[in-house]
Amino acid sequence: MNASHSGTMAPVPSGRVHNLINIGAYSVLAAAALYAARQELVVITPAQALNFTLAYAAGTFLLSPDLDLAEGRVDSKRHWGVLGALWVPYGMLFSHRGWSHSWVIGPLTRLLYVALILALIFGLLRFVAPDLQVPTIPQPISVKVVAPLLLGYYLSQWLHLIADGVRPDHGLRKGYRRVRGR
Repeated sequence: MNASHSGTMAPVPSGRVHNLINIGAYSVLAAAALYAARQELVVITPAQALNFTLAYAAGTFLLSPDLDLAEGRVDSKRHWGVLGALWVPYGMLFSHRGWSHSWVIGPLTRLLYVALILALIFGLLRFVAPDLQVPTIPQPISVKVVAPLLLGYYLSQWLHLIADGVRPDHGLRKGYRRVRGR
């Protein structure tokens, strides 16, 4: 919740409103990028546009900062279907609007959590079926591939935080107060 100028707490947007904000922002951004590309102000490959779009959609619909409420009803958890139960431990690890709602570390925690889940799944698959071929990440990973993915993902997260009224130094201020208070 945000403190308004009157001292009362203002409500934060619902999951549906967060999704609509992100969809609207994406529409404006896509139109601007298309215009800039047509004017030859920027060069955006179809693969870069696709990577940005997929990461932005994943950040908006599947990896919302509100997964720290995964014990309850959260849009992002519901979008995972039956796999939404995998986010309950994440919700137990992070208090709502704590580190999971910080600008850099919060989105990173969700990416690391997904990586942990995938590592456990692939580890189990290798144990159960050692001859099974599992997909690998091609090496080396190009910045032209990673940059649009990270930009799309982080931008979707930051729009959520802006709508919640979370400042960029949110997690840092809490940690600084704890350290300074000791």
